Amino acid sequence: MTASNRYFAPCPRGLEETLVVELSRLGASRVKAVPGGVGFGGDLAVGYRANLESRVASRVLLSLGDARYANEHDIYAFVKSIDWPALFSVERTLRVDVSAIRSPLRSLEFVTLRVKDAVCDRFREKQGVRPSVDTVMPDVRVQLFLTADAMTVYLDLSGDPLFKRGWREASGDAPLRENLAAGMVALSGWQPGTPFIDPMCGSGTIAIEAAQMMLGIAPGLGRGFGFERLHGFDAGLWKHLLDDAGQRVDRGRRQVAVFGSDREGSSVVAARANAARAGVDRAVQFEVADVRRREAPAAAGILVSNPPYGVRMESRESLELFYPQLGAALKASFAGWTAYLISPEMKLPGQLGLKASKRTVLFNGAIECRLFEFRMVAGAHR
Repeated sequence: MTASNRYFAPCPRGLEETLVVELSRLGASRVKAVPGGVGFGGDLAVGYRANLESRVASRVLLSLGDARYANEHDIYAFVKSIDWPALFSVERTLRVDVSAIRSPLRSLEFVTLRVKDAVCDRFREKQGVRPSVDTVMPDVRVQLFLTADAMTVYLDLSGDPLFKRGWREASGDAPLRENLAAGMVALSGWQPGTPFIDPMCGSGTIAIEAAQMMLGIAPGLGRGFGFERLHGFDAGLWKHLLDDAGQRVDRGRRQVAVFGSDREGSSVVAARANAARAGVDRAVQFEVADVRRREAPAAAGILVSNPPYGVRMESRESLELFYPQLGAALKASFAGWTAYLISPEMKLPGQLGLKASKRTVLFNGAIECRLFEFRMVAGAHR
């Protein structure tokens, strides 16, 4: 790693520009969004800091080089040319992942095997032994990305995906990944101090992400990272970044400005447990309440939520009854608020009886969704 490392951070589709802003704030250079992620440059500290503090990235990958290719032999030769023993110990277990866009190669599984062989053969030639493969909990992850005629080899600095913050042990049905929840909060424009609520909170992911933002808790403070298992890991630099992030946590805040509720008591129990592990139990208030009958916690604020939809547990018939009731409740109880609801249901505004002022395309995994914005002005509804 040098002062001019090239990195790539994948993220949920639709959050690329949000991630650009975030990485720029963290000191990254040459920041450029592409579909599904953001490329950027920086020194070792930038790579570490992106892992520690990015709320939107799914991973941080270090580019080891790129080249043209025509077949699997070209890929094997290029991957083998990389000095893998200089990057990690042979005792570390290995996993290889390959992704592609418009690659002419017929079998990515075969390419994956050739990449693994190239890494292991380089170790065997230099040290006489080869690393073991572990596809479930590897120490080191190598990624190859293919286009129609070019390849890039990456070393994964994150280990587990960055949306695994380390605090969510209890989850309700169909939970959002933490980085998508954080991206939704960012897209809402919410600022700490403004009242915030998720009235269909499930296990509390959206509200907890907002509460951590309010308290200045870096999302990676409670977990480990893949770069800690690589040669050249700078323990002193990492300690400095951890200490700096820890000093920015607002440990004295007692005013509750983030709220969550759910009609299921078991979900609220899970949300409270997750909030405690995330260090925000004093900053977020969870309660059992049905969104159709609860009152707003303030005269105005930001509402962000993931309402139930057809791929979840509810029947289509119950959803057809629920949505008009939800819309009526928002108009009656949340006048003065701005609501943001994510859903794959493109006709959601009509089902709610509300007019969307904005629609943002987001992907919840492979599911194409819209983040709908509704400005809840008193007395204004269709």
